[in-house]
Amino acid sequence: MTHTALSQDDAVLDFTTAAYKDAYSRINAIVIEGEQEAHDNYLALGTLLPEQAEELDRLARMEMKHLKGFTACGANLGVEADMQFAKEFFFPLHNNFQTALAEGKLVTCLLIQAILIEAFAIAAYHIYIPVADPFARKITEGVVKDEYTHLNYGQEWLKAHLEESRAELEQANRDNLPLIRFMLDGVAADAAALGMDKEDLMADFMTSYQEVLTEIGFTSREIARMAAAALLG
Repeated sequence: MTHTALSQDDAVLDFTTAAYKDAYSRINAIVIEGEQEAHDNYLALGTLLPEQAEELDRLARMEMKHLKGFTACGANLGVEADMQFAKEFFFPLHNNFQTALAEGKLVTCLLIQAILIEAFAIAAYHIYIPVADPFARKITEGVVKDEYTHLNYGQEWLKAHLEESRAELEQANRDNLPLIRFMLDGVAADAAALGMDKEDLMADFMTSYQEVLTEIGFTSREIARMAAAALLG
């Protein structure tokens, strides 16, 4: 895919400006909070899939390693992450995950964490890497490789259980996919200050998401209908 984000060679971004650091305080907080959410969610999934608890614990530990890496990225720039903003940013997805968890809705929990959040993170990291400061670029390149492992976990489980999961999966998609667009809209200005284009982010996310749905076993027509939820929600 061709991304239109600024390249590092353009020398447009000055990582030391107050404006950059202000935007970074919120973007950095989002990735830190996202990794914390992922850690907690994978441990929670282990209560619904006790036979998979060891593997889910391994995935959770990877997310905590990522959190420490992104915390170091902020420290490297002398930026304090705005964690209150990040908690509010993730609240709708967090709340939906917790509700589904309480109801024992494994399929919904997997879609939210192992598909939506992971595809969202991968898209964000893809668009960020070309415009990141050198320290953050190295950290992020390592993280994105791990995120594919997490995405693949959810993909393979849902693929193996598609028929009995289909109805809940489609409903969970209708309930949660629109939140991704809402989240991107809420952070578009800060992302732009870091050289990341909102349309590029959404396009990369939707490409990853639709590829996962294809791997799970949905037809092109079904995927088009499910993807429309992002526009109509």
